[in-house]
Amino acid sequence: MLPVTAPRRDAQPASARGEQTKHNIVDTALRLFREQGYERTTMRGIADAAGVSVGNAYYYFPSKQHLVQAYYEQSQEEHAAAARPVLDGERDFETRLAGVLRARLDTMQPYKEFATSFFRTAADPHSPLSPFSAESAPAREMSTALYAEALHGSTAKVVPELRDELPELLWLYQMGVVLFWVYDDSPGARKTYLLVERTVPLVVRLVGLARYRLLRGVVNDVLQLLRDLRRA
Repeated sequence: MLPVTAPRRDAQPASARGEQTKHNIVDTALRLFREQGYERTTMRGIADAAGVSVGNAYYYFPSKQHLVQAYYEQSQEEHAAAARPVLDGERDFETRLAGVLRARLDTMQPYKEFATSFFRTAADPHSPLSPFSAESAPAREMSTALYAEALHGSTAKVVPELRDELPELLWLYQMGVVLFWVYDDSPGARKTYLLVERTVPLVVRLVGLARYRLLRGVVNDVLQLLRDLRRA
């Protein structure tokens, strides 16, 4: 009879240690990105500051770009958590949309200096770090899903042809707000919060106006343009 091999007791702890190491590397990288800038930060510098070997750092993240993608996804998780109170407690679409956007600003604000210096890299349309790149799709889809929840869990009346496309349009609206935030040098990004406060009611009003037959053709044209751009 073959001896029975007991299950390894260290399997789960080893996995937990791996996740802890990954989080440590990401947190260290973000700190160095903020302190030194993206371009000046190296994988060796990240590994040294995180207290791991360079090989270990590359094992989890083959490049700095992978670290930024990890930041994107971590940032989206923080955004979803920060938006949870308004999504769980409100049904009014305007309140939900404003709350989600303010949560986005709240969670980004600690990374303001890094985002400002990093924007040159992310703005390159050919960079995998662009928010519109294929590599950024997981974070983009997480963000779009949050706006879908903000819409579908509300009492908003939206025409059927717009309902499925609106979350992506709201994500594009968020990207415009983020771009304004990158250049906003007011204390605590006060101007960007004001932008959200003033533009959310306009967006909600436009969504409501789309129900009227007079504007239905314009809405359909906008949606068709969005579909054509996806296929182009």
